[in-house]
Amino acid sequence: MPQDETSGVTGVSESPGQHPLDEYLRVERLPHIWCPGCGLGIVTGSFLRALLKSRIDLKKVVVVSGIGCSGRAAGYVNLDSFHTTHGRPIPFATGLHLANPELKVVVYSGDGDLIAIGGNHFIHAARRNIDLKVVCVNNFIYGMTGGQVAPTTPVGATATTTPYGCFERPFNLPFLAESSGAVYVARWTAFHVRHIARSMVEAFNKKGFSFIEIISPCPTLYQRRNKLGDGLDTMKIYKQKSVIKNGASTRDVDIAFGGEIIVGKFVDIERPTLHQTMDQQFRQVLKDRYAGAGGRG
Repeated sequence: MPQDETSGVTGVSESPGQHPLDEYLRVERLPHIWCPGCGLGIVTGSFLRALLKSRIDLKKVVVVSGIGCSGRAAGYVNLDSFHTTHGRPIPFATGLHLANPELKVVVYSGDGDLIAIGGNHFIHAARRNIDLKVVCVNNFIYGMTGGQVAPTTPVGATATTTPYGCFERPFNLPFLAESSGAVYVARWTAFHVRHIARSMVEAFNKKGFSFIEIISPCPTLYQRRNKLGDGLDTMKIYKQKSVIKNGASTRDVDIAFGGEIIVGKFVDIERPTLHQTMDQQFRQVLKDRYAGAGGRG
């Protein structure tokens, strides 16, 4: 009998009748409130498997989320977590990391929360290369608040606030992340469950601002309004339209309405983190002061 991937992992129960990921969840809060066909449950499952595979000390993992459907994940995972104000998960996460650099701080939120109202925080956290792991579940729309157009809605797609189609060019999130300074950038869809988990493990082990975009269906609002079918239909679209291009230039991975979806790991570089830069600067200041004092204490 093949060995189960959870065998020998500390903290994971193997008792009969219990799912191997139960101890990673607040099971008393299940079933979840996400709509049938929503990809958030799939993405959360990939996140939990990434935690399992990485063997991270869960006492040093913190999940920070903003407002929106994806923000509910912080309440379902059995970890220290913060459900913050709209558009502000990155400032909260920054404070946590600066106060305790040993923490693995994961920001888990949606495209509206992170890139619209939270866009300013996003670009500056990447610029500073703060050691955060940012997961953006992108469903191309504001899901929880009524299906309004988002900064990721493709041109031509309809929303409650753009009934004749979106006319604004959307952000290319991988390009935005890389050009702002992120050291790790990847994109997958909710169809690519194993790829998501693998990328998350890589991000956990990376020092610096890591960004993973996950294209996910919103069958209740985006898919229904744009006549794309249900959650299963969308998974078939992801399978058909996705093209894996690891190392592709982020300039070339825009997503057009109905077009191909380029996925893969695009960026994996080394750059000093904010903490490393601060430490180096302070050491130089102290060295200069000591030398200026003639070596006296």
